[in-house]
Amino acid sequence: MKALVYYGTKNAKVEEISTPEVTQGTVKVKVEYAGICGTDLHEYMHKSFVTADKMILGHEFTGEVVEVGEGVTRFKSGDRVAVEPIWGCGECASCKKGNYNTCPNMESYGIHEDGGFAEYIVVKEENVFVLPESLSYELAALVEPTAVVLHAVRNSEFRIGDKVAVFGAGPIGLLLSETLRAAGASKIFVVEVNEKRRELAKEMGADVVIDPSTEDAVKIIQEMTNGGVDVAYDAAGIEVTFNSALDCTKPNGEFMVVSVFSKPVSYHPATQLISEKKITASLGYNSIFGEVIDLLAKGSINADPVITNKIKLDDIIEEGFDKLIEDKSECKILVSPK
Repeated sequence: MKALVYYGTKNAKVEEISTPEVTQGTVKVKVEYAGICGTDLHEYMHKSFVTADKMILGHEFTGEVVEVGEGVTRFKSGDRVAVEPIWGCGECASCKKGNYNTCPNMESYGIHEDGGFAEYIVVKEENVFVLPESLSYELAALVEPTAVVLHAVRNSEFRIGDKVAVFGAGPIGLLLSETLRAAGASKIFVVEVNEKRRELAKEMGADVVIDPSTEDAVKIIQEMTNGGVDVAYDAAGIEVTFNSALDCTKPNGEFMVVSVFSKPVSYHPATQLISEKKITASLGYNSIFGEVIDLLAKGSINADPVITNKIKLDDIIEEGFDKLIEDKSECKILVSPK
């Protein structure tokens, strides 16, 4: 089969490799679409999470079941499915509480085991979810990032009617804005430097979009909210957005980190102390894939605008990774192995 094989920093090739075989308790999926995630880009640019000598990347994928292993009872050939890519050890304190996303030994397809940038993948039965006919494969490829934002909203102190700010309008930031709209936010601010992404934010829940390169985002938000938002979310992952999001949070409000930071940040604890602002974080998701599938299928969350391009697996380096790195107007690029 054809797959993107990753060997290290800026060293990945589309190659012909052996098709994986099912084993007991596993399901073989013919991949229809796989989304390129920021984690994939980070790994491509700077090898850090993948420890194996080679790996098939990709953890946001969907497809059709073509074969099931011995003991599999919940799926059959022809089923349309999405795959939750992460799992925990099952033995630690986090796993025993159901929080496998914070398991110290959490693993994932596309990082620890071969992922979805391939024609076929074999996955554990327990990680597979059937898709309703009303949900397209394209939208199903967005179940994983939508689960990230739904988990963040649920984990935060957000309540219906709250005012919120989202810093960064990449796929996660845009899906956050849209999910907060669906959850009943009364005012949504989105702060983003790229013009096309600001336009997308308007389609995905934002009431006010701000270009921080030409406007004082903190000042605007504070003035329009009489002192700050109830919850601010950082979906950009750089020092300036960290501090700006904290500054635009109202006294006793919450600032939540959703993005992965590649570098440490410097901030003054007094900013937090004198107004009792809370800094929290949200990592991945747990036990919500089914709910996300239902929300997308019903149209409760409009994720369509996030998809800005669809490409073939053969073109994933030039038209996928390189384009996302160079062209910040792109958001979610879906890859088809066909």
